[in-house]
Amino acid sequence: MAAVCCAGDWLVFTSSHNLIAVDIKHSREPFVFDCSKAEQKPKETESENKSDGGESQQEGSDQILAFASSASGNYAALTDDNKRLVLFRTQPSLECISTRWVVRRCTSLVFSQAEDELFGADKSGDVYSFSVLEPQKQGELKLGHLSMLLGISLSPDDKYIITADRDEKIRVSHRTSPYNIQAFCLGHTEFVSALCTPAGHTEWLLSGSGDGTMKVWQYETGRRLQSFDLQQFGFSEDSNTETEEAQRFAISRIIGSPDGSHVAVQCESFPAVQLFATDGERLTPTEKLVLPHKPCGVTFDSRSGLWVLLENEDANVLLYTHSDGRWQRESESADLQRVSETLHTRRELLKDSAATESRFHHLYKVNFDNMASYLQKKHERLQQQNQKGVRKRAEGGGPQSNGATKKSKSGVEAEAEPQNCDTES
Repeated sequence: MAAVCCAGDWLVFTSSHNLIAVDIKHSREPFVFDCSKAEQKPKETESENKSDGGESQQEGSDQILAFASSASGNYAALTDDNKRLVLFRTQPSLECISTRWVVRRCTSLVFSQAEDELFGADKSGDVYSFSVLEPQKQGELKLGHLSMLLGISLSPDDKYIITADRDEKIRVSHRTSPYNIQAFCLGHTEFVSALCTPAGHTEWLLSGSGDGTMKVWQYETGRRLQSFDLQQFGFSEDSNTETEEAQRFAISRIIGSPDGSHVAVQCESFPAVQLFATDGERLTPTEKLVLPHKPCGVTFDSRSGLWVLLENEDANVLLYTHSDGRWQRESESADLQRVSETLHTRRELLKDSAATESRFHHLYKVNFDNMASYLQKKHERLQQQNQKGVRKRAEGGGPQSNGATKKSKSGVEAEAEPQNCDTES
């Protein structure tokens, strides 16, 4: 899964099992991390995880599943399908400071605002907390859902843990006592695939879903403030197809700018990014950026420039800046040239950035129409019975004539038997 994220002065790209970080402010060598060459899990850790009820030992491909950076950009972390949790420090230079192991494969990571904890949500529905200040300390179980977790976020004051799952629920739990649930944000009709708490609006939560909508919540009360259907902005797989399966799509990422003025929304499989502006107490749609190729990921840098990673080897990254009330594509930026050259010389590391299939297609609900299935089977059964009746009549008459024939034969046999007996006598 390819993605792009900003961690301080570093623009970080992930694809398959590789991480590439490029300094967008200083001219220095990029940082490259290869999960396939990273530390291997100790055998004693494997046995401990299995005894704790973890997954059965399953060989992974070292593919990066999630990446996150802290609010200041001083820390970053990734997790892969071999259940590594790798912690990085970005200052004074980017370096790996620890490798720990999670019980189950994680789907989302988030740092606390205080940058003292790292939270990981996994596919079994559990959330674990890992210390940042003690980078070798093992994780602690904080809370659990009954279904797969797809997103995790924290409130700007670190008071609440906000989790989103496959069963359309968004749960707001107290961080210090996660068994205390503050609120639920309910209203999506498919899995919740993206969460964002934008800067400058401490009471807001933005959520994206497989139902193609983005909603704005007052998360502490669970009240819905706004809802946007992205189909209204031209996001549809095939406008000529009316089937529900062909038109459905998921919001894969929601990201807010550091200055709190803009929000960017990426929808899976569409070559466009929808932008919103924070107009007072409301979110207002502004522009739709039409891209030359499908995006793998979007992010804002520290100066609120919008970076877009594309599924294309030649033109693999774009930069947009906001000026004079509109978004403009940069072509002569020194930062963009530095990043483009770095990615071009290392494009073999990003060769798997093109998505081969949907990350969310297996998460959609499947509806079974039992009555239609019953009526279909009944119709087939009646057709088979009618065909059998036609064959019997063709072979020697209908059911009544067959019965009469049997009766006449038995009568003849009954009359013939005494004659045979008399003859023999």
